[in-house]
Amino acid sequence: MNVVELSNHPGDMLGDAARRRQAAERRVLSVYEDELVRYRARVQTLRVQRDRARARRRWWPWLKLALGVWREKRGLPRPPVPAAGHPTDLEEKIRAGIAGEQLVATELGRALGADWTLLRGYRNRRGEIDHLLLGPRGLFAIEVKNLNATVHVDGDRWRADKHDNYGNLVEQRPVADRLGRSPSGQLNGPADDLERFLRQRGQPAEVRRVVILAHRRSRLGTVRHPAVIVVTSTADVLALIGASPDGQLTRQQRAEIEGLIRRDHEFHGKRRRTGARPPR
Repeated sequence: MNVVELSNHPGDMLGDAARRRQAAERRVLSVYEDELVRYRARVQTLRVQRDRARARRRWWPWLKLALGVWREKRGLPRPPVPAAGHPTDLEEKIRAGIAGEQLVATELGRALGADWTLLRGYRNRRGEIDHLLLGPRGLFAIEVKNLNATVHVDGDRWRADKHDNYGNLVEQRPVADRLGRSPSGQLNGPADDLERFLRQRGQPAEVRRVVILAHRRSRLGTVRHPAVIVVTSTADVLALIGASPDGQLTRQQRAEIEGLIRRDHEFHGKRRRTGARPPR
């Protein structure tokens, strides 16, 4: 299987999250260093005043200043707890997503031959698709979710139930991105746009939509009116591919579709970077 990396959005997100954490750590360290400078200045001022009172044999002021030095020294600012090497929850979540995507890509690569191409990180105006799998049996848009939970699907409403080791429900939450889109909403938006783009340019290929729950503890619960195909392993995707009629797309069609996908991705990438509408 050929692999084409159009972009690495999760990697970019991970880098941004790490840079934000490191900047926050630097800010905390800077605040501590400023507090330490002020603390040392206060202690030194009291010491000078104390020693001056002693030299002048002013014992009562000397005693008060000596006590002041003692109290001030007890207020030494505490250094921040070192956070280097301890990623935030967001970083861990992104890394888990990257691991899930890589697992799927690796397993597809082991099973599919050179007539298949995996395009990773395609983006258009309506979002990103983790993987576009293109081969003689069709074009598949794949969204990978690395969820340690039982996932229930009702149309475009998704819910994740997490249980403890005794089977007790400990967490229940909607599965959605920061825009409130479920995995099917995340996938169908850009897939619809891609399908329309290909059709307008003479390649009316159907884009099959698949969400893989890639975590080894992922379970699929109740499924009603699914807007996409939902599976729990790469083997399920391979079975879906195997059940599709061979020869749906000729070599020439695949080459043209791949070129159009690259072109569309590049177009939207330039548009995001410049804000202008480049020639398409």
